[in-house]
Amino acid sequence: MIEYQFRPMGKTCAGTGKAFQPGERCRSVVIEQDGQFHRLDFSEAGWKGLPEGAVGEWVSFIPDGPPKPKVVDTESLMRTFEQFCEDGNPGHDQFRYVLALLLLKKRRLRLEGSRTDDDGNDFLQVIGSKSEGPFEIADQDLNETEIEQLEAAIIAQLEAESTESDE
Repeated sequence: MIEYQFRPMGKTCAGTGKAFQPGERCRSVVIEQDGQFHRLDFSEAGWKGLPEGAVGEWVSFIPDGPPKPKVVDTESLMRTFEQFCEDGNPGHDQFRYVLALLLLKKRRLRLEGSRTDDDGNDFLQVIGSKSEGPFEIADQDLNETEIEQLEAAIIAQLEAESTESDE
């Protein structure tokens, strides 16, 4: 059996060019053109029957509201955290710190303690819930906005990598 990957449902009708509306019925077809398979989505108004080269069709409904965001799994976060810890690049200190906070929130890391070095730098001492580590993470003294921005960047990157690996 051969497996094919098709793009997700389009935002506009292939027949009329008008945007789909939530709850609207949609007819989707797969056509073969020049040895390639393509997906086309049609509204009821734009549907004129099966197009030439059609090899499959189905009916669905346009979902209500925006698509649910992908949830980045905790193990992906943990792998990324471990990679940042291994590389030791000071340019990744903030990412390491925010990943540690995310993983503490998700209980994938446990706080074992903290320490302050002779220069007054604070460190979190954490261990993985599956006995990874221990890890020592420098406190980056970030405000809420900075943490949220870095969190969003990390999650967007992991979602993009996840999407690439799904294709």
